[in-house]
Amino acid sequence: MQYICDAPGVKTWFRIETEGEAVLESDAMGHAVEKHFRHAWEAAANSYQATSSPFIERNIGLKAHVQRMMPLFLTLRDDEGKTLVTAMLPPGGEDDPHFRIIVVGPENRDPYPEHGDAIGALGGHFGLVLNRDRCYPYR
Repeated sequence: MQYICDAPGVKTWFRIETEGEAVLESDAMGHAVEKHFRHAWEAAANSYQATSSPFIERNIGLKAHVQRMMPLFLTLRDDEGKTLVTAMLPPGGEDDPHFRIIVVGPENRDPYPEHGDAIGALGGHFGLVLNRDRCYPYR
């Protein structure tokens, strides 16, 4: 996982970088982030155009390409490492009106009442408005 930013209440946002991390997030939170992560990874990998033709060098830039192209999958953790919130933001964390931002708590529950300040900190870090109406899909 990659550190992204701190949040109020001794909480921290991290980027989920691997399928294994996504599996652990799904298990801890009781939702399907691993499925969404896998689909996004595959779509980004399929769009990769190798810049070199020798077989051994073909995939040198694949991981960087995938991380640039796929949505950001993020996890909010407390100071003991407990998973609190999962978020999916547009690639690069840049605003995209056609991208459906998702922010959910354990078992897809609404995280805003308990962690709204931390979600706001994540939005501030990326310059995005992450309000409940826009980001929580299960109203």
